[in-house]
Amino acid sequence: MEIAFSYTKQRKEFGKHCKFTDGPTEVLESILPTDAYDDNYIQRNPVVTAVDTTPHYSQTEVNTERVVTKSTSMTHTEGGWPKDVDFSEQSDVKRFRKKVEKDEDYQFAMKTLVPKVERCMKQNNTVNVYEEYFDNVETEIYSEPPYAMGLAVFRDPSQITRTATSVNWHPEGSSSGKLAVSYSVLNFQDARLNNPQLSTSSYIWDVTNSNKPIVELTPPSPLCCLRYNPKSSDTLVGGSYNGTISYYDLRKPNGPAGKCGPAETSVIEKSHHDPVSDVFWVSSKTGHQCASVSTDGQMLWWDTRKLEVPIDFLILDTDCKGGGMKLGGSSLEYSTEAGPTKFLVGTEQGIVMSVNLRNKKTNNGITVFDTSAGKHNSPIPSIQRNPTHTKYFMTVGDWTARIWSEDLKTPIVTTRHHNSYLTGGCWSPTRAGVFYVTRSDGVLDVWDISHNQNEVAYSQKVSDTALTCIGIEGNTQGGGKLVALGDANGTVSLLEVCDSLARSQPNEKASVSAIFERETIREKNLEVREREVKRAKAQEEDRRKREGNQSGDCSTGLLESLEEDYLNMLKVEETDENNGE
Repeated sequence: MEIAFSYTKQRKEFGKHCKFTDGPTEVLESILPTDAYDDNYIQRNPVVTAVDTTPHYSQTEVNTERVVTKSTSMTHTEGGWPKDVDFSEQSDVKRFRKKVEKDEDYQFAMKTLVPKVERCMKQNNTVNVYEEYFDNVETEIYSEPPYAMGLAVFRDPSQITRTATSVNWHPEGSSSGKLAVSYSVLNFQDARLNNPQLSTSSYIWDVTNSNKPIVELTPPSPLCCLRYNPKSSDTLVGGSYNGTISYYDLRKPNGPAGKCGPAETSVIEKSHHDPVSDVFWVSSKTGHQCASVSTDGQMLWWDTRKLEVPIDFLILDTDCKGGGMKLGGSSLEYSTEAGPTKFLVGTEQGIVMSVNLRNKKTNNGITVFDTSAGKHNSPIPSIQRNPTHTKYFMTVGDWTARIWSEDLKTPIVTTRHHNSYLTGGCWSPTRAGVFYVTRSDGVLDVWDISHNQNEVAYSQKVSDTALTCIGIEGNTQGGGKLVALGDANGTVSLLEVCDSLARSQPNEKASVSAIFERETIREKNLEVREREVKRAKAQEEDRRKREGNQSGDCSTGLLESLEEDYLNMLKVEETDENNGE
């Protein structure tokens, strides 16, 4: 039995709008003081009381678990076939198609769908959905102050802290979104080297996923440098701490899922005797040749198809005939635009060397730059040619960055001394006058010599530890906005710089070229003036020597004449005495 009672209310009694009006002040309640309750309480002095009408809430903090995401995919090749049809057999496929095409429902569906598809195709042909309406309109970006934004942080998965020794972008740049990072402990006799849990792996990261690397490279010894092959982006070459060279082919992982072992590794007896400082792919017909340098004073050339023995070698000596000084290579630069046989080597002693394999008859093709005031006072961790004007190159060492010309032995531009030690640097691939330098206090400095040669254009604190390596994606055709920075704790920070630091300005190439030419002419004039001063000093010294010799001859003749006169006087006196007797 259901018992129900309905409550009804007239429409005028609910939903009526409130009407507010001003009225006189009215006292609703007034509580007067009284001492009737004094016996129930104890007086407290002093008394601080906060009265508020808002409710009180408690604030608590908890550390939530980190959510680790993983990207997965599925390859779909064939589908939609019945179970009794094998799509790999052409006869079964043809038989099934003939059966379906004879079906009346199939013919009706095709007659219905064809006009709709045809209409969409005509619309696509009429309107270009990919048309850029404002492609030729240039926005004014050069007046804005420079800035950089942090996009991601890639942390070394190893439990033991290691240093990010090199950062190298995929040849396709940001379109591929891949970043190769090598990790190692470079401190000599570091206690971490004896730890059996020290990982030797290096990683390839996807810039869209900082939680987990996409590929783990497993070399026999920790990698000190790692570089993509510009002709084949699936292959890499790396230099290890024990001096060996490893070649990796991502198409042949040679290991478990997600790991890639070396396809070829050099023999340690035929390799470098010190950790490999840098390695570069060189231009060749096969695309399998590379060159490496190390602090053992050797520069070796390799063929990655057969890494047992180097195909060529060169001793980094200032004088191949003897009496020279053997220098240890700390950095390497190679650019096909500058010449397929030209190399630049930065050394441990702060001296710059140029190697040209075509001039091997002259000091093995080695040209040594300034070894006095122009050299750095520390090892050169970075050396790189200007991507637009390959005749000029930059070196980073001690507290300064210096720009050189191949025509001169001395630097043409030297930055002011920074507040801390410089650990690396590189040019912007898109702007001819912009270069980046990293410092040991974790600060990134950006210089724009086309705007100001005396002051830093932009500085940003990136890490609490020393920055150790830097890599910028892109080339002269585009890119230049993503900057990857590695530090001593193995953390790689990804920054995105503003358009004013990445997009080339009007007539920038011409203006930077004019600046380089002006400084080159100025340095040449200074060299000529210095030679003239030295020649004048040498002539003055010769003149003084000649005058000294002439004055010495005169004094000698005078003494001889005086001595002769004295002897004659003695003879005369003796004769007079004899005559007197």
